[in-house]
Amino acid sequence: MTAFLLYIARSGLYLGIFYAFYLLVMRRTTFFRLNRIALLAGSVICAVLPLLRVRPTHLLAEAGPLSIIGAGEATAGSSSGAFPWAWLLSALYIAGIVLVAGITVISAVRLHRKTAGSERTLTNGYKTVVMEEDIPSFTCGKTIYISRKDLKDNPVIFAHETMHVINRHYLDLFLFRAVQIVWWWNPLVWIMRTELGLLHEYEADEGVINKGIDATQYQLLLVRKAVGEQRFTLASGFQHAQLKNRINMMFKSSSKGWMRLSYLALIPLLAIMVYACNPSKKQQEPQPAAATESVSSDTKAASPSEDVTNAAISFADVEVKPSFKDGDANEFARWVMSGFTYPQAAIDAGIQGRGLVQFTINTDGSMGDVKIIKSVSPELDAEVLRVVSSCTEKWTPGMQNGKPVPVTFTMPVVFQLK
Repeated sequence: MTAFLLYIARSGLYLGIFYAFYLLVMRRTTFFRLNRIALLAGSVICAVLPLLRVRPTHLLAEAGPLSIIGAGEATAGSSSGAFPWAWLLSALYIAGIVLVAGITVISAVRLHRKTAGSERTLTNGYKTVVMEEDIPSFTCGKTIYISRKDLKDNPVIFAHETMHVINRHYLDLFLFRAVQIVWWWNPLVWIMRTELGLLHEYEADEGVINKGIDATQYQLLLVRKAVGEQRFTLASGFQHAQLKNRINMMFKSSSKGWMRLSYLALIPLLAIMVYACNPSKKQQEPQPAAATESVSSDTKAASPSEDVTNAAISFADVEVKPSFKDGDANEFARWVMSGFTYPQAAIDAGIQGRGLVQFTINTDGSMGDVKIIKSVSPELDAEVLRVVSSCTEKWTPGMQNGKPVPVTFTMPVVFQLK
């Protein structure tokens, strides 16, 4: 769950950066169709970017972590007694999703109830719901909802609504509603929903004027009809956007074509953020601490012909991985766990943590050069070394270029108390 919360936070950061760029640069232009595409495509890209790895990854650990649980109570300062922030944040996040999704469903139900008794017809090839009540017109999906009075006396309003259908604005609304549900906690997401509605109105207004409608008369109609506010979240309405912005945009000169190049500035901006938010997973192999050198074990040193120290290959790099009892590396982890006894001294002291043990799998399948490279405590280190060094079961050796080679294996060990 923690990984998912990190994804939500990181993708929300990308969305915030992208939307801020839109508000500062893109919204000032008259490239309505381009802005729509950029806004929707950018939202999808920001959701995908956190899933990509843009920096080289090399994990020091070459197997899944071995979790060893001792039969004791953790001390007050241990991690098991920490406040479950991840679960609390997860519960709040899920509650927000349920709330926003619930509002969407309620809006759809209200729309259905409000128009249930209205006449449904086909007007000029468009699905139309004619309502007796004199309310602002809107579209939902491919259907136009309009009052009988406006349909009869103000055909330009119907023409405006057809622009929403022609330009498929309903697809934008459905997609962006999903964005709102997932990233409901990001205030810029809600601001951008309003901006998307403005883009729809700008594009619909432009389409109406391009059909030969007098711009001045059209603007007067907008002012005259400027009452109420649309209440259906998935609908494009005649009064959806701020009237002043719409009229100002009609008077605004078309943006110069070269201004599209300014959009390219977003690419390096997002690239920098992706790189910054995806820290390298490469780790330098830690040197054994002085306290753990005394518990290193070489009870199964390789023969001179095997030259383990100089010729050993990392488990991650060898062509054919060594196997233990015809299983993968995790099979050995399970074998270690079966023979491990949590030291009583560590239980009494409430010691927990994550350590790393390393050893070499020789060309004959035997194990040697067993050592601790990340210590947790002397007692736990000694017990891990005891169990690993006691293994008499041979591995199937690793292969490189068709020949057996010594392979260095690093295994994380997680010590926990009940």
